[in-house]
Amino acid sequence: MRERVYLDWNATAPLRVEARDAMLAAMDVVGNPSSVHAEGRAAKAIVERARGQVAALCGCKPGEVVFTSGATEAASVLAGVAPHGAVFVDETAHDAVWAHVDHTHAEAGANVLALGIANSETGVLTKPAAPDDAGWQVGAYRATSLFLDVTQYVGRVAWSFHWSGAALACLSAHKLGGPKGVGALLVRDGLDIPAVQVGGGQELGRRSGTENVVGIAGFGAACEAAQRDLDDEVWGRVEKLRNILDSALAAEAKETILVGKDAPRLPNTSCFATPGWKGETQVMQMDLAGFAVSAGSACSSGKVKTPRVLKAMGLDDTAAEGALRVSLGPTTTEDEVLRFIEAWLKHEKKFRQRAA
Repeated sequence: MRERVYLDWNATAPLRVEARDAMLAAMDVVGNPSSVHAEGRAAKAIVERARGQVAALCGCKPGEVVFTSGATEAASVLAGVAPHGAVFVDETAHDAVWAHVDHTHAEAGANVLALGIANSETGVLTKPAAPDDAGWQVGAYRATSLFLDVTQYVGRVAWSFHWSGAALACLSAHKLGGPKGVGALLVRDGLDIPAVQVGGGQELGRRSGTENVVGIAGFGAACEAAQRDLDDEVWGRVEKLRNILDSALAAEAKETILVGKDAPRLPNTSCFATPGWKGETQVMQMDLAGFAVSAGSACSSGKVKTPRVLKAMGLDDTAAEGALRVSLGPTTTEDEVLRFIEAWLKHEKKFRQRAA
């Protein structure tokens, strides 16, 4: 029996060896990072080392990194940085960003423009135009501040918080090969924001609660390893594998829509929609065939719902509900991609025969 093939890196990346080793070492450090004794200082040193590793990958200062439980918690800062209805969110943004705004009260003079640079479902990149003296213009909306969700982007494409012009950004460790349940909010130096979580005043009062030292250690190590991947141009090889997949589907599955194929995309992501063939059905069929793939974002607790992002990109309901996402990683092999192509096309042929 062949080993299973994991092709769902946008949901979560496998834990890196470097992250696991850092976490195991951190488990032996007993102190609370807020304590001033030697044991506490040892724990604090782990947190600060990781803060520097995250900052190095993100092109920011260590003091601009606020550790959170993940990108979702980091995005909750939107609820406090602008008055009700004063945040404009791009239609293709992740639910973690989208959920914090009452879209029935959006104002033309929004204080904050919030968007995701890379869509998790399609890999399509959305970069804001350069601001003018009055801020960012998006259609009828103008914003004076920018919030970026870089959860899928950072670590796969070189990026700098300082170059981006953003005031705030969010990311998660588990997309980089770090542990689940830890992430960061990036806050532009000098920007005063309400606490993401109130309490004991940790993280310079911006996120209270004892830091997850073990998770943070793994996060930092994953960021350092991700930077090495970028330096070694690992994602260029991954993109070639993604292109093999896209080309095979375009040649053999004529009625399948390759979503965003002509748009700038993440190097690892292929989203394709087959009208009438439910995405969740495809996921189950591929699972039984030994492949882990996804029908969309994995951050909805397994719920099947209307694909908002795909509809915003112009797909009708029938096509959007037939979407499948395949996301590759640095350890994905050409043989694994070819095996997936063979298995998926076999099921696609059966679907066509039943539909005829």
